Amino acid sequence: MQQKAGVQKTVYPILFTISFAHLLNDLMQSVIPAVYPIIKDKYDFSFTQIGVITFVFQLTASILQPFVGAYTDKKPKPFSLALAMTFTSLGIIALSLASSFYFFLVAVALFGLGSSVFHPEASRVAYLASGGKKGLAQSIFQVGGNTGTAIGPLLAAVIVLTYGQHSMIWFCVISMIGVAILIRIGRWYRSRLYLRRTNPSSVVAEAAPGLSKGQVHFAIGILLTLIFSKYFYMAGMINYYTFFLIDKFGISVRESQYCLFSFLAAVALGTIIGGPLGDRFGRKYIIWFSILGASPFTLMLPHANLFWTIVLAIVIGVIIASAFSAILVYATDLVPGKIGTMSGLFFGFMFGMAGIGSAVLGWMADEISIEYVFRVCAYLPLIGIVATFLPNIRYGALTPAGQPK
Repeated sequence: MQQKAGVQKTVYPILFTISFAHLLNDLMQSVIPAVYPIIKDKYDFSFTQIGVITFVFQLTASILQPFVGAYTDKKPKPFSLALAMTFTSLGIIALSLASSFYFFLVAVALFGLGSSVFHPEASRVAYLASGGKKGLAQSIFQVGGNTGTAIGPLLAAVIVLTYGQHSMIWFCVISMIGVAILIRIGRWYRSRLYLRRTNPSSVVAEAAPGLSKGQVHFAIGILLTLIFSKYFYMAGMINYYTFFLIDKFGISVRESQYCLFSFLAAVALGTIIGGPLGDRFGRKYIIWFSILGASPFTLMLPHANLFWTIVLAIVIGVIIASAFSAILVYATDLVPGKIGTMSGLFFGFMFGMAGIGSAVLGWMADEISIEYVFRVCAYLPLIGIVATFLPNIRYGALTPAGQPK
């Protein structure tokens, strides 16, 4: 009985540790858009080239994730997490040395490879440590990544803007800390897998949601549509918000980075709120409110002055960020036992949409204007209305694996 209880208990030390590793991983990845204003001026890149750099990063991060997730559902690889951070380290080194457009593409592709391996397996670790509190566990995991994404531009403003592109090599210290942490996580992960293999009756299995196969596919299609809406908009904010502020209000690059930090910090806050609220009130309602609820503020933002632009961006960040944890947990509820596959699919689609969005919006900024990009993006959260058609999942009782309900 003690062993069984241990399996079901929420393992907060592991959740906070994998969240911290996510922080380090995404902190380094957020350096990429944070240095765009620097490399754009230094190498005379167009907005289209900036968009292509982001597209390559997001493409390499997205294509492999569903395959990695499906493979590790069958054959989990506890120490692949440390390997993922090693790829990111190589990306940092290449980024600090890059001096041409194609060299930058290689550098960000290494980041993408690291991300494609990290996210599906890290999501499984969060699930294994959740003790049934899946929304909370996913939020803790996600808020680490969002916090790292927020800190990255701040460090870039302090370090890279002061000492130049080559100073990015110092971020390798962070990645080496990440490798050490993930080796320890891998040991816990390996021991948990061993326990599940040797004592399957102690593992709590999830019942199917009571939907037909067609209903499940329909629901996944709606969720992917919502991911499209959310991450096209997020691509505009993360990659072009600084340019928008500089172009419209004439602020400095450093000041624009601080504004980006405030938006990303709001995203981190929204992430930690969304998961527990989904556990408490139902994930469908949190998803619906998170995306559609942001639309009044996104529609106002392109027409506001500097002060209200910053305030509106913070409000948008809090609201729109609460969706992803709820979306991912809702997806894993739809297909129990496929944590890696669902995590890989949704993380991969998220990165893919962000990459395509960045390339399209970069082209649009070159052809028309950066302000026009934000006027168009303002309508994207209205797509959140399709969340109304998500089925209400009927959850079955949780039962020990291998035993009848």
